[in-house]
Amino acid sequence: MFSHISSRLRASAIAVAALGTTVALAAPAGFAQAATSDTAPVAVSSAGATQARTATKATRTAASSAAWVAGTRAYLVITAPGGTSAVSGAVATSGGSVFATYDAIGVIVAHSASASFATSMRAVSGVQQVGATRTSDVPADAYNPALPANPAQSATTLTESNRWDMTQIKAEQAWAVTTGSSTVKVGVLDTGVDDQHQDIAPNFNAADSASCAYGKADTRTGAWRDVGTHGTHVAGTVAAAKNGKGVIGVAPGVKISSVRIAEPGSSLFFAENTICGFMWAGDHGFKVTNNSYYTDPWQFNCPDNVDQAAIIEGVRRAQVYAEGKGSLQVAAAGNSNYDLANKTTDSESPNDSTPVTRTITNACIDIPTELPGVVTVASQASGGAKASYSNFGNGVIDVAAPGGDGSTQVYSTLPGGKYGNMSGTSMASPHVAGVAALIASVNPTFTPAQIRDQLGVQANDRACPSDTRCTGTTAKNGFFGEGAVDALKAVGGSTPPPGAYFENLADVTIADNSTVESPITVSGVTGNAPATLKVGVDIKHTYIGDLKVDLVAPDGTVYTLHNRTGSGTDNIAQTYTVNASAEVANGVWKLRVNDNASQDTGRIDAWNLTF
Repeated sequence: MFSHISSRLRASAIAVAALGTTVALAAPAGFAQAATSDTAPVAVSSAGATQARTATKATRTAASSAAWVAGTRAYLVITAPGGTSAVSGAVATSGGSVFATYDAIGVIVAHSASASFATSMRAVSGVQQVGATRTSDVPADAYNPALPANPAQSATTLTESNRWDMTQIKAEQAWAVTTGSSTVKVGVLDTGVDDQHQDIAPNFNAADSASCAYGKADTRTGAWRDVGTHGTHVAGTVAAAKNGKGVIGVAPGVKISSVRIAEPGSSLFFAENTICGFMWAGDHGFKVTNNSYYTDPWQFNCPDNVDQAAIIEGVRRAQVYAEGKGSLQVAAAGNSNYDLANKTTDSESPNDSTPVTRTITNACIDIPTELPGVVTVASQASGGAKASYSNFGNGVIDVAAPGGDGSTQVYSTLPGGKYGNMSGTSMASPHVAGVAALIASVNPTFTPAQIRDQLGVQANDRACPSDTRCTGTTAKNGFFGEGAVDALKAVGGSTPPPGAYFENLADVTIADNSTVESPITVSGVTGNAPATLKVGVDIKHTYIGDLKVDLVAPDGTVYTLHNRTGSGTDNIAQTYTVNASAEVANGVWKLRVNDNASQDTGRIDAWNLTF
């Protein structure tokens, strides 16, 4: 069984694969255990989260002239935009030091060990708000930050193949139109990214990458690297290269930039880090950012709390700044199976010290996912249903995307040239960020608002299931928002080239020594099927050497796709080409699976036909 950690990293269990071998990883020390109210599976990091840092003292830059002392806390001092210089002198006289300044939005990041600092600063003319951003000390590393390790790389023999998540959003079909433009920059605001990874290096943009840990940009080479595994996995889902190796991202032609906003050791994402990340995104031309986290230490920030009100205002201003510069923020909804439209309690905060259970209302918001302008993403299981852990809420969720659930997870890149599985809204969000990047690629003049609107327009409506928690209409509801994202529609295709596309996402159980079928009804296609009929197959099975898989035409003609090959290999995720030119296209086509032995079972997860 996997250990659980806090849902601030909106991912679930991880397995790492190197050269095709999958290994389960245990959670390292230093991560808070999930609160009892969090019923969802959440992130398990690899041992890489606690890797030694490699920079020497001589190569490190001091973050501030102030010396670290025990009890140092971080604060946001908020003024009118352009008004920070008028109050910066008061920071020192109040017992603090200026760590970073964002004058364009009127935010100073200040440090102080004085218990009276916030009260003193609130009395200064020109200061609008002051709030502590954490309930724990700022680490000494903030003043002498170490570089993350550059992991040794493992070559891979894994070749690219179709994956259930990409099939579900029709990414493979979209690639026939475009893989994305290299002029589109996507920022991964996360634990960092392994830029040396064989599937990420071709698309990595080092010039616009940095660390924003502690709230101040660090542009040294490698400062952006991963202090865990989460950010590298997210980056691969967005834009892993289409290079014949490992995996392919949703938008494999765009550029990835890493802005590490997680602090080493704790992997916490404090408000000043998020502010720095959004400001960096705006100033460096990121068309899209992915945000698979919540801003620590508060799962929800409440405006009636003086500290949290400053956090809300500071991060909100940074998001508005980034959007004004042309950047759309996409964010994960969270993994607590929580109704964000009907908030009552928060039992996970503060997660940097001792969490307490508190009563909250809908005025309290999850940052950044509930900020105006941010695209809030819920997670779907492989069959398209709401993932068991995914947060929801009518009027809060914008769209849904594959995030995995149970044993079916999202496969992507991990540091050191490795690959592995995770699930969570953390994995759903980068699918949407990738689709947004495709929209920006084919519509280069689109504003963030236009991209956001297009994400909703192109999404496929999904009605509420028989679950009273899901409210709204088929067109827009609390589980799926405006629907499931569709990469093909995003690039302007109503049907996959060169012909019509049909799919069946319903699961069909494959028992031992049994034969099962999954139907697809084809209509509206003139004449016969093509000589290059594409049959996409996604079967989950623990021993595919047991299986015979056939395509059955409407007249009963059988075309064998797979016949007990692959020995002990798990799963079939492949697109087959069939010469079906003798068959009338319209009618009921079937995928027939025959299990010929005992002990191993599975299911038809999904399949499709492209004419």
